[in-house]
Amino acid sequence: MSKKKKVDSLLLYHDLIFGIVTALEARDEYTASHSIRVSDMTEQICCLLNLSEEEMETIHIAAHLHDIGKIGIEDHILRKSGPLNKGEWLLMKQHPVIGYEILKKVERFELIAAIVRHHHERWDGMGYPDGIKGKAIPLGSRIIAITDSIDAMLNDRQYRKKCLRKNVE
Repeated sequence: MSKKKKVDSLLLYHDLIFGIVTALEARDEYTASHSIRVSDMTEQICCLLNLSEEEMETIHIAAHLHDIGKIGIEDHILRKSGPLNKGEWLLMKQHPVIGYEILKKVERFELIAAIVRHHHERWDGMGYPDGIKGKAIPLGSRIIAITDSIDAMLNDRQYRKKCLRKNVE
């Protein structure tokens, strides 16, 4: 494939992904704007790590789509204004698996699907959905976990305020 065709394909993928994220915004405004912020931060980290263009694009797309599985979460849970109860939390924790199931059906999205599945795993193995740990967690998932956490702390959620202290001088 020529370089121009490859670039055109990547741009098409990116535009398609942005369209999907925009559609998700119609259902849950927070999730879409969150995904854009996470993908922007993820792209910056990938640059700092000097990842290949292909790795960067794969991880960037996965960051855009990391919460796509929330499309399968019932509205009364997804849009709940207070804390989730144990049963609701168990259902919400299925969003990475739902996202994986959606994305794995696209032949060229196998790596993206795996990254999305594991973006809530933890280095110590205490994450979800599979409890994998350390380097078994795909690099893209580890990067997205960091940027996802940062964005969650810096922005209000429906069920809590952002976690910033006031500037102390």
